Amino acid sequence: MQKFRHLISVLVVLLFISSCQSQNSGTMDYSTVKELDIERYLGTWYEIARYDHRFERDLVGVTATYSKRDDGKIKVVNRGYKNSLDGELDEAVGKAKLTDEPGKLKVSFFWIFYADYYVLELDKNYQWALIGSSNDKYLWILSRTPQLDEQVLINILKKAEQRGYSASELIWVKQKEQ
Repeated sequence: MQKFRHLISVLVVLLFISSCQSQNSGTMDYSTVKELDIERYLGTWYEIARYDHRFERDLVGVTATYSKRDDGKIKVVNRGYKNSLDGELDEAVGKAKLTDEPGKLKVSFFWIFYADYYVLELDKNYQWALIGSSNDKYLWILSRTPQLDEQVLINILKKAEQRGYSASELIWVKQKEQ
């Protein structure tokens, strides 16, 4: 029952944020964090929410784990379960490389084709992150824990809306209880 109330509270806040959003001129804010300590960023992140896209469709219990590779790049392992937390495990292994700009990485899961990975917002203690790209088609909320405190989540959603993203388009990713 408490989970249901939490979900209802977040949905009400989402609707409120969307309805109160100032007239967005269609511009998006893709600016990234000014500093990114990659050593602190490494490790496992739980996907709290995301925009829908083909390569994660129907996945729940999604995590992303980052670790250093011998060649200086970063190993990226994305894992999720098909349709339910008891479903078939789906895993994609890729690589990322840092760019000259803080908060901007290039990620590849297929041969030499790299996509933008932008750390838009990051908790000072590296406990949550808002991730985007160089366009408005991708957005993720990541956390070091499977669930986020409601007030923290509301704050992240406000930040996303202020950047021009539509929080109402997020898909909430079911995670195992911790």
